[in-house]
Amino acid sequence: MRMFPSPLADPCPLSWEELASIAPPLPSPADLVDGPTSPQASLRLFGAMPGEVRVTLYRDHHAWCPYCQKVWLWLEERRIPYRIRKVTMFCYGEKERWYTRLVPSGMLPALELDGRVITESDRILQALEQTFGALGLSLGDPAVLPLRQLERLLFRAWCSWLCQPHASAREAQGAAADFEEFAGAMAAALVARPGPFFFGDFSAADLVFVPYVERMSASLAYYKGYLLRQRYPAIERWFAALERRPTYLGTQSDFHTHAHDLPPQMGGCFASGEPAQQRLAARIDRGPWPICSPDASDPAEAARDPETSQAMPAGAGLQALARVLKHRAVLLARNPLGAEGFDLPLRCALTHLASGAACVPPPGSAGGLRYLCDRISVPRDMPLHAARQLRRSLEATAALDGADPNAQGPPLPQHHRRDQDPSPFLQR
Repeated sequence: MRMFPSPLADPCPLSWEELASIAPPLPSPADLVDGPTSPQASLRLFGAMPGEVRVTLYRDHHAWCPYCQKVWLWLEERRIPYRIRKVTMFCYGEKERWYTRLVPSGMLPALELDGRVITESDRILQALEQTFGALGLSLGDPAVLPLRQLERLLFRAWCSWLCQPHASAREAQGAAADFEEFAGAMAAALVARPGPFFFGDFSAADLVFVPYVERMSASLAYYKGYLLRQRYPAIERWFAALERRPTYLGTQSDFHTHAHDLPPQMGGCFASGEPAQQRLAARIDRGPWPICSPDASDPAEAARDPETSQAMPAGAGLQALARVLKHRAVLLARNPLGAEGFDLPLRCALTHLASGAACVPPPGSAGGLRYLCDRISVPRDMPLHAARQLRRSLEATAALDGADPNAQGPPLPQHHRRDQDPSPFLQR
């Protein structure tokens, strides 16, 4: 086995056996059941016995659905034992027949509580509150209701700015101003009381904002060049406080995943086309990471990561390596280069990931490497920092392609994400 106290002197790619010897073990079944929040878990006990589980959550395979995230995060915060059954969102593939027999509408999430099936996230949360008690203040508390209304107003303003073409710059500016009115109202509500959250500690009031404000931050950066967290210090503090909670980190996605999963879900996302927006979108897609702001005049702002307040943890790259090795056969088979053609390029990129050594891939590899780089999904595949490290190595290796270092893979579809069909990756 090769040891790596420093970057490899030998640029030859590691074998699969050598890579496997370097990779850390994946979380054990016990870790998934009782450890930190994980999208890979199928059962969460929090120290309870399996026979005590009264709840089954039906959520998407991709750990992307915003309404699923809301219920998932509530269960994790309240530490309610539950089982997870995963369902394919329609944009990604065919919905399972067993699920449409259970829920004829096919909507997600659904929750089975003591044998009763409930749909729609707010109805689910209300049923959970009635059974297990509220997360801080109840959703129906008079102090929470105006914030729930504000979240819907903020959501509509975001949709109007992001998902509608604007005939003129003036019209676009008006849509941006409408969004900023409600984002400012959220910021004002956050500073009205002590602490980073709306009511001191994390509560249902914060929970209702989490899924879409996370998506707003990502999509507006990518399509409008607008950095929400830098514009509103109170919202930055709110995100930073969320990112100190392992429950949230286990459900958090990243800018790249949201930017490319939103268009088919929302009916399209419209880029402003301004140079600053184009530079930021290119940085989100191709790095380098952390993204930072390529156009900030203030050096402190330019160095601040608009995507996360968390520093990269030790071992993030090896965590990504372990996740790739788990699905190696399917990743090779589904690549445009084919299993045989992608084997050596992928080992070159993983050698870079494991050791930091540049490893030149065969000519014609760049498109296949970037195909995989584009399709890493957070948190479904791995956490945010692990995905950054893997994307960095795939991009660095693609740039060494002697035939065409700028070659791209097949573009990401805009009207569906059937390229992300989960069925080949499911272990039976």
